[in-house]
Amino acid sequence: MMGELLFLIPLLPLGGALVILFAGGRMPRRMLSGVAIASVAASAAMTLWLWPLAGDRTRATLFTWLDVGALQLPVEILFSPLAAAMTLMVTVVSALIHVYAASYLHHEPDIRRFFTLFNLFVFAMLVIVLADNLLLLFLGWEGVGFCSYALIGFWYRNPDFAAAGRKAFLVTRAADVLFGIALLWLFRLTGTLSIEAINLQAASLPPTTVTILALLLLAGACGKSAQLPFSSWLPDAMAGPTPVSALIHAATMVTAGVYLLCRMFPLISLSAIALAVIGLIGAATAFYGATCALVQRDIKKVLAYSTISQVGYMFLAVGAGTVTGAMFHLLTHAFFKALLFMVAGAVIHLAAGEQDLFRLGQLSKRSPTLFWLLLVGALALAGVPLTAGFFSKDAILAACFARQTLWWTSLGIAGLVTAFLTALYAIRLVYLLAADRESASGHGPAPRGLVWPLLPLGALALVGGLLNLPAVWGGHETLGRWLETPAGALPSHDLEWGLAAATLLLVAGAWLFIRNRYRVPPTVSPGGAGVSFLAAGWQLDSLIRVIITAPFEKIGCLLEKSVERRLSATWPAGLGRLCQVTGQSWRVLTSGYVSHYLAAMAWGMVLLLAMLVVLLVL
Repeated sequence: MMGELLFLIPLLPLGGALVILFAGGRMPRRMLSGVAIASVAASAAMTLWLWPLAGDRTRATLFTWLDVGALQLPVEILFSPLAAAMTLMVTVVSALIHVYAASYLHHEPDIRRFFTLFNLFVFAMLVIVLADNLLLLFLGWEGVGFCSYALIGFWYRNPDFAAAGRKAFLVTRAADVLFGIALLWLFRLTGTLSIEAINLQAASLPPTTVTILALLLLAGACGKSAQLPFSSWLPDAMAGPTPVSALIHAATMVTAGVYLLCRMFPLISLSAIALAVIGLIGAATAFYGATCALVQRDIKKVLAYSTISQVGYMFLAVGAGTVTGAMFHLLTHAFFKALLFMVAGAVIHLAAGEQDLFRLGQLSKRSPTLFWLLLVGALALAGVPLTAGFFSKDAILAACFARQTLWWTSLGIAGLVTAFLTALYAIRLVYLLAADRESASGHGPAPRGLVWPLLPLGALALVGGLLNLPAVWGGHETLGRWLETPAGALPSHDLEWGLAAATLLLVAGAWLFIRNRYRVPPTVSPGGAGVSFLAAGWQLDSLIRVIITAPFEKIGCLLEKSVERRLSATWPAGLGRLCQVTGQSWRVLTSGYVSHYLAAMAWGMVLLLAMLVVLLVL
């Protein structure tokens, strides 16, 4: 009986969305936002109440969805330790973002549409997390894709914002096609779509097939998690309201790809090639995102590229064989990145909508609370020792170096270089927002509704490392023991202490560089070809246009001129004229004289008889 209550976890946000959709027009704004918040908070409370069931890997079946031949697909959820940890993070962080959104959008006229989509987003993500088969997971996968499209383009009357929503939808759909191919192929090979059954049968599949399947799953994960080469949609996703950015980046959509790889790790781990490619993409994307974040002027784009980079670390962790490390960083990243996005939203609110870092400043004077929360989030992002980000990031790097091969050592060094760049842009963000210069005018102090949801996130960003504190620091690696997932190669204590020292030196070096660089607050960002290249995301959009979009458009124009016009205009018109000419030529046969028609019938009978004689003779 208790297991059946597990369905309330995803259904409560869905129920809130339906209530708002159908009855929200007759509700006061405060009640409407209260329904949205209460439904997600109740889901978080239900997760905590049912937490003991996760240790037994409890399954619950609602009904049979499809039963056709060998295909039997129940609507079934699995509450495992991995799913429980992810569910708790999604519901708790989403509830705090909902509270923040209610205050942030207090002047938004279409609040009903916003919270309907916001709750649907949480519901779809929970379906991904709890689904026990790939088809149900794919349903949630497409659900977050639709909701992201609608929320990113929420202010659709602005053509640029609407275009950003379409871009996110189309880029992620391109990757989803590859995920769909993997899903169908897995069913063809195993006869099931149960995730656990597929993982159990994976060892019996040919190695080459496993590698191709793993790479197809990786492509789907890259699209949803904005990893190279599908990363260009995420910076443009900042077009949506700031609560949308916080939800997408911290708690839901962008982490879905990492979670998929963790769920399918027993299959993926059978291919050393796939693991190497996952690690390479993770390290390359982490470096790419960090270099782009370093030169951004828009406060939200700094955080967007930062998310791309930090999710790259999670992919690097999966490639290095540490699912525990990937989930650890996923959780800590949710805390400090949600905190940073919501602080950024409050700063934008104070500055009357201004997002240019070089036109902001004096945050420590205008709102000391926001400044200290910003500092906490930036320190965790930079990986300053003893913060949550420090422990989770070092765990990933330690797993790389512990493999003791040239490939993984190289990726570990790339991770260290990226850590230095991360500290640079995180400290740069703090310096620019604290700079003592005239800033954009605003509306006065930030509302309490924008501030108090940040306090628990700030605390978690500081002490979240206790979730999986390494033994070298006196901890018991609690998260790893709870998840019972692969932890990768075990690093030596000397390696862990060496990485901690290296991290401290990198952060100190980054602080000294930024301190000297911005000793006098600049009024404009320094330019140059290199800066422009990085600010434009390595011209990735232009590259995609040259390689994919432009040839596709040219082929389309060619087909339109050579084929479509003939099929839709030239050929139908010619056929019509042919019918008209044929009709005119046959009109002479319709003379109107009965004698002519009788003669035609006689000759027809003669012809039929002749044909009959021929058939009899043959």
